[in-house]
Amino acid sequence: MPRRTKADAQVTRHALLDAAEQLFQAHGVSRTSLNDIATAAGTTRGAIYWHFQDKADLFNAMMERVTLPLEESMASAACQARRHDDPLASLRASVADAMQKTAHDEQTRRVFEVATHKVEYVEEMRAVRDRHLRVRNEHMAFAAQVLQEAATRQALTLAVPVAHAAMGLHVMLDGLIQNWLLDPTAFDLETVGRQAVDTYLAGLGFTWPGAPAPRRAAAAPSTPP
Repeated sequence: MPRRTKADAQVTRHALLDAAEQLFQAHGVSRTSLNDIATAAGTTRGAIYWHFQDKADLFNAMMERVTLPLEESMASAACQARRHDDPLASLRASVADAMQKTAHDEQTRRVFEVATHKVEYVEEMRAVRDRHLRVRNEHMAFAAQVLQEAATRQALTLAVPVAHAAMGLHVMLDGLIQNWLLDPTAFDLETVGRQAVDTYLAGLGFTWPGAPAPRRAAAAPSTPP
């Protein structure tokens, strides 16, 4: 029997991750067994244990293979803020990129759907929950960093602690994507996402060219006595 090479092992690993993505999306994580994944990948259950400790380890490897847009967007915005670029412009551009990638990249959308709608945090998936919490906390830390830098640049005192503002931004973006995944025909993720973020930032007191301004309804004409 020919000796397997590192390249062969990588092909097998990716085949297992590809199969896991498809099966998790179709049937959910809890209803997909390691045997199901091995069969779909054209390999054996032993091959899974060669590459992964258990289902949670395989799931997290699947997640690590595709950087989810919200993780990438906030890290990018924070990096640009540290380079003294316009932090608010970086934040808005990064969020727009995240929405665009979610809406148009099939693998990104599939993994995001699995991560948000197809997994249960039962005991065997504790490591998955731990990763989710770690990534969420990192995302909000990046958002807080960018919001604080932007507030400093604009000499703005936020009405709420910056950590709370970052939490609100995260919840809004995460909720938008989760709801869009339930029915992608319900609304245009890129347009609504951009409008929601701009409205939120303007509500915090940030300004930029073309920022949305509050509009008041015109007063009803008075009726003659």
